[in-house]
Amino acid sequence: MPKLLFLDLETSGLEEKDRLCELGLILEDKGTIKTYSSLCKSDKKINNEAMSLHHITNEALKEAPKCDRSEPYTYLEEHNNEETVFISHNIKFTLDMLAKEGFISKMQHIDTQRCTKALIQECEVFSLQFLRYELLLYKKEESLSTELGIKLQAHRAKSDVLHVKLLYDSLLEYATLSQLIDISSKPVLLEKFSFGKYKQRYIEEISQIDRAYLSWMRESLLDLDEDLAYSLDYYLKTV
Repeated sequence: MPKLLFLDLETSGLEEKDRLCELGLILEDKGTIKTYSSLCKSDKKINNEAMSLHHITNEALKEAPKCDRSEPYTYLEEHNNEETVFISHNIKFTLDMLAKEGFISKMQHIDTQRCTKALIQECEVFSLQFLRYELLLYKKEESLSTELGIKLQAHRAKSDVLHVKLLYDSLLEYATLSQLIDISSKPVLLEKFSFGKYKQRYIEEISQIDRAYLSWMRESLLDLDEDLAYSLDYYLKTV
């Protein structure tokens, strides 16, 4: 059984110039589980919108180490090899933020968001906090948080990484570890829109009655995630 490294992070905002301000890590290896977390300071101040979500203030970071000097980052580097499976929710965002701190992953990857999109498409939303309730993860969180000594607090890295682990455990009911790795490596063909005027309508249906809407989305929305972009291209070409 490979080592499983679960990671969540908080950031100073969502723009290109924003940086990490907190890391939370769970390492599962040979039946033992260890947790690590740290605030991280950088030259980029946290914006008010980000603060309103995770409640980490710039003052709280004054005595924090820089990300590459923090304990979670040290363990990331220590286990950065193909024998470790790196598990995160929206892993592309996670890896992009870590790259700003000089970390390039050599691990195998599982994206719990993409795997949920592929395996449980009936979910209306695929954010971690929505899935916490949609998939009844909250019924198991109390016992695990007590076992690991983690305070439950939404939008804080150490608490959210616990839900990444619970979501991963739930996904194992649908696919094996190796299948989850494979699913994570390529775009998912989505069935429904998760936002917009056709929210929860089938994309294939809309491609037949309002094809111009799909074309508009593909050409105009620059921040489309890889799965939606792939799905729009698929239905525009095949339907």
